[in-house]
Amino acid sequence: MEHALRSLICRRAGDVCEYCRLPQAATRFIRFHVEHIIARQHGGATEPDNLALACGFCNFHKGPNIAALDPESGHLVALFHPRRDRWSDHFAWDGTVIVGRTAVGRATVQLLAMNDWERVELRENLQALGEPFAG
Repeated sequence: MEHALRSLICRRAGDVCEYCRLPQAATRFIRFHVEHIIARQHGGATEPDNLALACGFCNFHKGPNIAALDPESGHLVALFHPRRDRWSDHFAWDGTVIVGRTAVGRATVQLLAMNDWERVELRENLQALGEPFAG
């Protein structure tokens, strides 16, 4: 990926994972990924409207998925789409835990394992150190 495109994506995201809101500065030695929201294997293009900044945790769990089951209803729903959806419409913070407010939010939280113990612990540590995170 060309440097200018990566810079645009990082700048637009404010150097924060567009899924879990982890700041890039929290993982200084691991560079965030520019990921395809709609994977290339599903016809997703490498263009700004289909690219998002994602931490390794979110990107590895998301993979090529574009939908997941809502754990509350059991229905298949589209995953959160950072270019079309507003984060605060689908997610809320409960301390350092991300809560899905909608079927899209719940399915995304579950599939991306946004609240696995390591991620919650990382957010707790950032909070204890007074480091900014979006919570």
